[in-house]
Amino acid sequence: MQTVGQVLVTCEHGVAGDFRGAVRPGKVPLRQVSLIEAESWAAAMAALGADIPWFERRANLLVAGVKLPRRTGAVIAIGADLRIETTGECDPCSRMEEIAPGLKAALTPFWRGGVLGRVISDGTIAVGDQVRIEQ
Repeated sequence: MQTVGQVLVTCEHGVAGDFRGAVRPGKVPLRQVSLIEAESWAAAMAALGADIPWFERRANLLVAGVKLPRRTGAVIAIGADLRIETTGECDPCSRMEEIAPGLKAALTPFWRGGVLGRVISDGTIAVGDQVRIEQ
């Protein structure tokens, strides 16, 4: 994992530098981008009594001050141009237990593990950009 101050996110490739976001020919992407709320990560850390950096979750984007939709089909806008349609919950996997015992359980309630989405409008985003829920 690498943290950056700015990144391009596209319909074709997802987050630049993350091969998992690339769209395969003939496929509809459901997991191009993963987002997690800073507040949800903090709640999981409080439940664990731990202080693990958010990027250990391996989410693409960390947002703060906005509650991500807990449903499919919502549109998350970041910065001037990026739009992401939610496709589901980012269920915590067994790898979370390798990071810290109990982390998977701490991320399970209330979609704490984050939201998955597909890019519907390209954009370059930067730390500090406004995050809005459009639909």
